[in-house]
Amino acid sequence: MIPITELRYFADTQPAFRILKPWWDVFNDYISIVMLMIAVFGGTLQITQDKMICLPCKRAINDTCEASPVPVVSEPKGVQNELDRHQYSYIDAVCYESTLHWFAKYFPYLVLLHTLIFLACSNFWFKFPRTSSKLEHFVSILRKCFDSPWTTRALSETVVEERDSKPLGKMNGVADKKASSMSEDVEASVPMLQRTKSRIEQGIVDRSETGVLDKKEGEQAKALFEKVKKFRIHVEEGDIIHRLYIRQTIIKVIMFLVIISYAGYFVFYIRFNVMCTVETEKLTGFSSFYCAHPLATLFKILASFYISLVVVYGVISMYTLCWMLRRSLKRYSFESIREESSYSDIPDLKNDFAFMLHMIDQYDPLYSKRFAVFLSEVSENKLRQLNLNNEWTLEKLRQHISKNPQEKLELHLCMLSGVPETVFDLVELEGLKLEFIPDVTIPPIIAKLSNLRELWLYHTPAKIESAALAFLREKLKALHIKFTDIKEIPLWIYSLKNLGELYLTGNLSADNNRYIVLDGLRELKRLKVLRLKSNLYKLPQVVTDLSAHLLKLSINNEGTKLMVLNSLKKMVNLSELELVRCDLERIPHSIFSLHNLQEINLKDNNLKTIEEIISFQHLRRLVCLKLWYNQIAYIPIQIGTLNNLERLYLNRNKIEKLPSQLFFCHKLRFLDLSHNNLTVISADVGSLQNLQYFAVTANRIETLPMELFQCKKLRSLLLGNNCLETLPSRVGELSGLTQLELRGNNLECLPVELADCRLLERSGLVVEEKLFNTLPPEVKEQLLGGDNESVKIS
Repeated sequence: MIPITELRYFADTQPAFRILKPWWDVFNDYISIVMLMIAVFGGTLQITQDKMICLPCKRAINDTCEASPVPVVSEPKGVQNELDRHQYSYIDAVCYESTLHWFAKYFPYLVLLHTLIFLACSNFWFKFPRTSSKLEHFVSILRKCFDSPWTTRALSETVVEERDSKPLGKMNGVADKKASSMSEDVEASVPMLQRTKSRIEQGIVDRSETGVLDKKEGEQAKALFEKVKKFRIHVEEGDIIHRLYIRQTIIKVIMFLVIISYAGYFVFYIRFNVMCTVETEKLTGFSSFYCAHPLATLFKILASFYISLVVVYGVISMYTLCWMLRRSLKRYSFESIREESSYSDIPDLKNDFAFMLHMIDQYDPLYSKRFAVFLSEVSENKLRQLNLNNEWTLEKLRQHISKNPQEKLELHLCMLSGVPETVFDLVELEGLKLEFIPDVTIPPIIAKLSNLRELWLYHTPAKIESAALAFLREKLKALHIKFTDIKEIPLWIYSLKNLGELYLTGNLSADNNRYIVLDGLRELKRLKVLRLKSNLYKLPQVVTDLSAHLLKLSINNEGTKLMVLNSLKKMVNLSELELVRCDLERIPHSIFSLHNLQEINLKDNNLKTIEEIISFQHLRRLVCLKLWYNQIAYIPIQIGTLNNLERLYLNRNKIEKLPSQLFFCHKLRFLDLSHNNLTVISADVGSLQNLQYFAVTANRIETLPMELFQCKKLRSLLLGNNCLETLPSRVGELSGLTQLELRGNNLECLPVELADCRLLERSGLVVEEKLFNTLPPEVKEQLLGGDNESVKIS
């Protein structure tokens, strides 16, 4: 049995989209229902009544039958024909199939097929996965915006502002045209406005009258603003809904033309009298029959009525198509609403978002007017500013405090109308992150945050008061700025004399250089770390000028090719250098002049060969080399000259074989070779006695060398997603092992010697559960017991 609730849900699905159905779609739906009734009625008649009634009209000569000969008799008298009921039924069926015109036979089924196609075309955009989700989301948001208390409050405040701006004498007179053209949803607020007028005349300002929302209503309105923004980003870039609606309308027009072209012609073939000539002399003695099609008259009437409905349907579809092609439905302007309200920043919409609003206007333009309130940033800022400090209480802010990887307390505020004053009561804060806050002025009370050392300004062009600048100049050590427009970079950052770390993320390309003022960086005499995430083709000169005191330089070029790097030679004091996503094909030669380098990171470039690695032997202090996420196919034997190397990242490359010279780097503590094409691990790996982390995940390794277990200091061994069939029992010799990854291999069992790895716990053993169950109970208990002890300690 189907529950009633399921039927109710099914029945309510289509009405949910009724506001997106213009009058022509509604009218065509009714026409389709009538067509469907014609198809059902005609099909029912054809099934329940006789299809054909035939009588013989001519007697054959020499009437014989091979199966059962019929004796020759005299000519028939009257209407006697000596045929039984089965012969009549047979002749009726044969004549129906062979002689009756196909249109007269299949007319009800053709009507049914055409109607289903029309219905599918009319509702396909509601069911197509790439459009139905957008339409459903849009309708849901639109209804909530229409019913939101903030919509009425915002439009009511607009009326208040207009009336307050007029002289009191005019307020008592007849309203002008603009006031009289306000939408019906504002008219309900007129009694309230009259009371407000009398109170203004008395000099009394009642804040509750101007509409401060309660907490629940304010939260709902804020959520709607966020939904509208996200939905706009998701929908406005495409026009799939618009194109799909045009296509389904074109299909309906084509269907209309096809139906009219053949149905109007074949309807004359629906006849009551049908002559049937069949070769049945041997069975019946007759070859010609005079047949009657009982349903012909009714079918002809139904067909004529159906064709008239199709004509109406087609005319409406052609009107729809002309309407769509004649108007620019991919642009929607709120100009009239901007003139009527104080929200002059309501943007015009495009593509699918605009098309859906045009369709809504065909249902009721009031929906678009009320929805426009949630497209205005001014409206949003008014809402957010109403109860900002009341909403963000000290307790709530403390709940948003988190610890960063450096174990420092930081607070992240995103997309607020401002910074709540209660933030400055969090004296324990060490980091403050402000993101997408368009209007921020840092007040002097920031001095209460005595522990503040790090500040993030992400798309937040913050202003600052002089007393606050004096505090930040003394205390701030790290500053992160993310910008789209160069104007978002506050110029006061160049006054932060004690700033040690600066992170800039935004467009610094050559086309934009004339608008960029980075010369102020020269004033940051204590800057040690500079990170640029941009799209440079060469290093700015000002960066080179920081070489005297800069220790770490990081450039993430977002895939843009960094071609000019000669100026790196001057930065001789650098200890860390990162050139990430710079589309480098070779290791830059300018790096070899930086003798103080301790770490090099060339992640996610286009390196295919690293022959230049022989020059790294001049970098005596180099301890960390990151060549991960490249296209490196092999490692030169000169890798063995890097005697001081402690950490080597070669993962996410295309390495097939490791040179034995790699294992001459006896100081290696960290070696990552995961996600390559390795099939063998050299026995020379045993010479890495300082190795603590070894990863070969996602390779094609079949066996492990016994020498690997001579690396007694190993704490992490990652062997997952390889072709290992056995795990040597010598793994028990790695007594310091805390992490062992084996998942994704061909192992059948685990060695009991895992019990000798006293520091290994179940959480550190990454393996399939069924493989873990092959261990003896006492070994499993030991591994699980370690987890329980760690939980108790924590």
